[in-house]
Amino acid sequence: MKKWCLLMLTICVLAGCGVQTRDEERLKDLEFTVLDPEKIPEELRNVLEEKKAEPFKVTYEDEGYTYICVGYGEQKSSGYSIIVEDLYLTSNAVYVETELLGPGNGEETAAATTCPYIVLKLENMGKSVVFQ
Repeated sequence: MKKWCLLMLTICVLAGCGVQTRDEERLKDLEFTVLDPEKIPEELRNVLEEKKAEPFKVTYEDEGYTYICVGYGEQKSSGYSIIVEDLYLTSNAVYVETELLGPGNGEETAAATTCPYIVLKLENMGKSVVFQ
């Protein structure tokens, strides 16, 4: 019974995130800006501050822009970075793929807990966002 409930909960959560098939044709790559923390709208910054200890995927719309936020939760050291692998538009959605990169070989790191996340700002396309 627990597995059934967990499966249903997972399906509901994924449906709420705008899960789509990848059969859609890519219309164009999208231009975006990676925001520094001080440039993130205050309301969004407060949400991210609450969520950053756990992995998250959040979208936010404000004044004609969409903000796509991806966090990777707590990491045990410094030196992590996030890259945008892909960000493109289809007829039904905006697709985004990011990757967490760990510290490089030989890179000095601090043994402090960090919570890496990225905030992308792009023109609002009026489409749902699909995280890959």
